[in-house]
Amino acid sequence: MKKYLSTSLKILVSLGLITYLFWRMDLQQVQKALYHANYLYLLPAALLFLAAMTNSALKWYILLRAQRIAVPFHAVLSYTYVGFFFNNFLPANVGGDVMRGYGLARYIERTAEAAISVIVDRIVGLVAFMVCAAVSAAVAILFMEHTELQGVEVAAMTALGLTVGGFAAMLSRRIRAQLGKAFLWRPLVPLSSFYQRTSQALDAYRYSYSALAAAFCTSLFTLILANLTDYLIAQSLGGGVALIYIFIFNPIIAFVLLVPVSIGGLGVTQAVYPFFYGLVGVPASLAFSISLLKQLIIYITSLLGGMLWWRGKAGAGETAQRAVEVSGT
Repeated sequence: MKKYLSTSLKILVSLGLITYLFWRMDLQQVQKALYHANYLYLLPAALLFLAAMTNSALKWYILLRAQRIAVPFHAVLSYTYVGFFFNNFLPANVGGDVMRGYGLARYIERTAEAAISVIVDRIVGLVAFMVCAAVSAAVAILFMEHTELQGVEVAAMTALGLTVGGFAAMLSRRIRAQLGKAFLWRPLVPLSSFYQRTSQALDAYRYSYSALAAAFCTSLFTLILANLTDYLIAQSLGGGVALIYIFIFNPIIAFVLLVPVSIGGLGVTQAVYPFFYGLVGVPASLAFSISLLKQLIIYITSLLGGMLWWRGKAGAGETAQRAVEVSGT
């Protein structure tokens, strides 16, 4: 019941935000922008977004190798796209992480290691994103005199510090040992074994400096591809958004979308685009239109993950049926 209530609430949040935004937005300007858009830009934008997702799978693959988990890249890529697909129906980006972690756990039959790889993958990505946002905001403040972005700079640096500090705490054996004492409490004893396995899985990253550095650089490249996707979308609407602004706000928006208050980020995405881009004078109708086309690209490109999931499900069903037939004979 709690699960259904939580999901229903998130759907209501998405629908409520969309309804409110359509009510407050200058729909004539939005309609005009979408009507006169050059949709030819959306094809390369979609291809860039697919490339970004593929590159994201490469980052995860690098981190799995650091754990000495032998998984073929095509399998990692498949789980990444499946998670990407389920992001459309589950809370924000968290739901997709759960689905790809679940798929990997079934493949390697090591739940703790799969969970830790997904968490570390997300942390490394956030560090790269916040570094990009902080550096880009600093450039805009120092060389473009965008003093109104000082708050964004502070927010990016704060998020970066908290993320790096939290990851350092996770890698600390001393801190993990202290936290492990909590599992001596009787209600938590059944979870003690899982906590110990996850703690051991984290040890693989304590001195994997080269793997973490490679994953960080790969994540930066993923962000560049995603930013170029937004830039092409803006160009399809006639431009008006400098690339530096996209490098500042896209990472911040990705961070905001981690808060699981909506389904697939729908509604929240359309709210934060006008808010952040409005800080640098981008018209709300243009930012809103960009968010709508970005949502469209996400839905279309994620269908690949849906097809992979369906094929895997169908294949598993056929295998189970063959097993039943063999046992019957």
